[in-house]
This record gives sequence, structure tokens and C-alpha cells, in this order.
Amino acid sequence: MSGELNLVKLCVGAEKVSDLARWREARAAEARANGIEYVPNHITRMWPRREAELLDGGSLYWVFKGLILARQRIIRMDEVIGEDGIRRCALIFDPELVLTEAHRRRPFQGWRYLTKADAPKDIGLYREDQEEIPGALRAELSALGVL
Repeated sequence: MSGELNLVKLCVGAEKVSDLARWREARAAEARANGIEYVPNHITRMWPRREAELLDGGSLYWVFKGLILARQRIIRMDEVIGEDGIRRCALIFDPELVLTEAHRRRPFQGWRYLTKADAPKDIGLYREDQEEIPGALRAELSALGVL
């Protein structure tokens, strides 16, 4: 279960959870090929001011085509200095990708805070071998209480 405070972010370039999983696997293979241990992460320019609350069991909820469909628990935040000299925040995730009930979310830039009360419920771990229900159908099934 997620913490009291979470983040929500658009998963740009991905239409479904399996797209994110494939992207992560490609990054992991690339890292292994270079002799580097891969740790699931996302780099963002802004450092969350409520870091301690997020690190107390919080997750990043991913939005795919207007729907929150999955989350990843945030395990730490690392400082990353870009080639341009700008300090950025690397959100480091637990490797497990958790599927959630589908919740509609309007487009926004960057990330936003998401309280536990407003976060969708977990429905299970993502597995590569499972058939993925399209997001819009998942939203309808969630609204009916089937998922």
C-alpha cells in the first residue's frame, strides 16, 4: 500500500503499462551491457519539498492516456547534476510495478502530489505474461466495482 503522500506524473510516450515495463527492461539491458547495475528511476528537474513524507512509503502513480493505471514505490531520491550544471532529482523506485484501479486524470505538466485518500487502490503486481486490459475498459470495470 502506498504512503500518506505520493506523486502523480504523466508517463509520456507510453500508452499502457506494458510500454513502461518494456522501456524499463530496455534500460536495464543497456545498463547490464555497460556493466552497470540498473535501478528503476525517473529524473525530474524539481526536487519535491515534501521529501520526507514521500520517502515514508510513498509512490509515483503513472498516468497513461488520461488514466492512472500503475504505481512504483519511491525508495530514495538521489541528486543528479546534468551536463548543463543543473541539479535534478532522481526518484529511485522499488522494481515492482503495481497495477492500480483506473482513475481519470486531466493532463498537467511535471508532477503533482497525491494524497493516500485520493490515490487509486492497488489491484496486483504487473506481470509480463498477463493480458493487459485496455485503460478505458479498466476504468469502466473499476467504476462498476469489477476490478
